[in-house]
Amino acid sequence: MSIDYKEDIVDKIPVLGGTINWLAGNDADYGGVLFGLCVILLASMWWFTGISFGQIFIITAVLAPVWLTYFVFRHLFFNKWMDYVGKSFALRNGRTTLRIKLPPEVQKSPEAMEFVISQIHNAANPDNLMQTYLQGKRPLPFSFEIVSIGGEVRFYVNVPTSKTKDAFEVNMYAQYPGVEITEEPVDYAAEIPLGGGEKWDMMSFHMGKKKEGIFPIKTYIDFELNRMPKEEEKVDPMTPMLEVLSSIQPHERIYVQFVMKSFRKDSFKNGQLITGEGPDWNKKLYEEVNSMMNRDPDTKAAKEGGSAEELARLTTAERNKIEAMERNAAKYAYKGAIRWIYFVEKGKFNGDIINPVIRSFSQYDIADRNLIGVRWRTDAGYQDIFRWQKKQIVGWKKQEHKEYKTRVFYNKARSDQETYWTIEELATMFHLPGKVALTPSLDRVESTRSTAPANLPTGHLPESHEPTY
Repeated sequence: MSIDYKEDIVDKIPVLGGTINWLAGNDADYGGVLFGLCVILLASMWWFTGISFGQIFIITAVLAPVWLTYFVFRHLFFNKWMDYVGKSFALRNGRTTLRIKLPPEVQKSPEAMEFVISQIHNAANPDNLMQTYLQGKRPLPFSFEIVSIGGEVRFYVNVPTSKTKDAFEVNMYAQYPGVEITEEPVDYAAEIPLGGGEKWDMMSFHMGKKKEGIFPIKTYIDFELNRMPKEEEKVDPMTPMLEVLSSIQPHERIYVQFVMKSFRKDSFKNGQLITGEGPDWNKKLYEEVNSMMNRDPDTKAAKEGGSAEELARLTTAERNKIEAMERNAAKYAYKGAIRWIYFVEKGKFNGDIINPVIRSFSQYDIADRNLIGVRWRTDAGYQDIFRWQKKQIVGWKKQEHKEYKTRVFYNKARSDQETYWTIEELATMFHLPGKVALTPSLDRVESTRSTAPANLPTGHLPESHEPTY
């Protein structure tokens, strides 16, 4: 269980913070740098204090009951225990893969999907410490998936079976008349053996925001889809990806996965070893807005030495940026990342398909706000020189495929961290497109169905939108 505020503390350390950020930005390992700094620190103690290395070793050994106890408890026992109870909680709730067949006509804007995603948002706040430290209660991941199987494009979601499955189906049928949702008896991801096996090769990519998560991407509101334009006038940002996915060959597969967990604040009651309560996800967002507007964060008035006129000197782009940030700050937030995997039969790898998939995410870019780009991939720059890297890549591929199947995400580099996504952003990247998506292989229901299934679940979310798992 990572605690993000620790990274902020390290970032503020002079020289060390800047060095680590530079190395992380270049996908370089900074472990060697930290080791070198420790050696320099020990040498400095010997040089300036006159204490010998032997005395330093004795002092370290005498203090071992303190630092060793902390290390064993904090980094071994506590983390392992929380992982264990967390996984037990997830297993008790179960998971299911739902296939979504699009209606012949979708006359709703992505706001309909935003409503659905907001209804399944579940911070899973515990009622007591027993639920946290013994039962492992925590937000469980939701996975929104767009899949191409030999050019046939399908929509899936993978959600916890308990409560969330019913809530998702109810709200989908309410928002999208004519949609068809079926529970897959066998997960489609089981088609390919772990890591590809003997028949398949694969390559995995992690996508994320290039700037901090508080800065929103270009959403459906920026595309004016909320104004319900005519179908022929729509500019749906999902269509480039759908076209790329539909263009692959029968011996190819592309899995696109948005792995998200509902955001909740850090606190001791929620399973973090901190006093008090951690900040909300949008705290930095409001700090940035106040800074751009040169106003006091408490009174919202102009800062001392400024004037009220300074607040009106914002450019049009700055006003639009602030408006988008404040609009997103008022909505539910998830924390997660994007993963996509390219599978292909061995000997038929097509590198030309990689860049079009990556570029399809550029539809959501706004240069002065945020962009989506590659944060990590199952590749190494010097594998032809360092042979051991080839074995490392094989291990990465198996781990990535396993994480895809289990719908979890673990960062593989410091620049590959989970970030914040609001329901508005998620609905922009994952929604049911209308006839503007002319992709012939898009998985749609063949005929319009006027009513939802008779066995539609009657369960619904409580008013707080937080079902009790």
